[in-house]
Amino acid sequence: MKVELRINGVHRSADVEPRKTLLDCLRENFLLNGAHAGCEHGVCGACTVLLDGDPVRACLMFAVQADGYDITTIEGLAPAPGELSVIQDAFCETHGLQCGYCTPAMILTAHALLQRNEQPSREEIVDAISGNLCRCTGYGQIIEAVQFAAERLRKANTPRPHHATHPADGEHDAPVEGVLEAAEADKPTEGVK
Repeated sequence: MKVELRINGVHRSADVEPRKTLLDCLRENFLLNGAHAGCEHGVCGACTVLLDGDPVRACLMFAVQADGYDITTIEGLAPAPGELSVIQDAFCETHGLQCGYCTPAMILTAHALLQRNEQPSREEIVDAISGNLCRCTGYGQIIEAVQFAAERLRKANTPRPHHATHPADGEHDAPVEGVLEAAEADKPTEGVK
């Protein structure tokens, strides 16, 4: 049976048996090996991918059921080849991984959470990742990684209010810290209209 899938923003097609799981299709047909086969019963979460932005167990879904949905795998989170997403980098910096087997699923789950909630509480993070088992870290560093990524994303994406008039000298509307700090070029220049 021919299946048309949109994986990491790219339309792809494959001939698959109707009983082939999305996990097996991703790994065997498209060589996207970031989703791992763990329990193959939907319990461990190692096979998690995003389907229209929501975490799903790829081992519990047939590939033909994913037709028409946007599928995101860990390979699709990086902004460019050889680069890490903010969440991936946060996991590295906080040592939120050890053996790495659960890491792609944890990162995708964290990504989905941070798309919905820019400032999740510890309890919300624990709830979000509760469907993903990790036997190495004890979860503390994973939670720390998600909190760190959320903080970085908030700073990087702080919206700047639009003002009809220029602020008074010495004042600006930029955040006090983060990548969007006020630059010299942001200050009004005398005599320029």
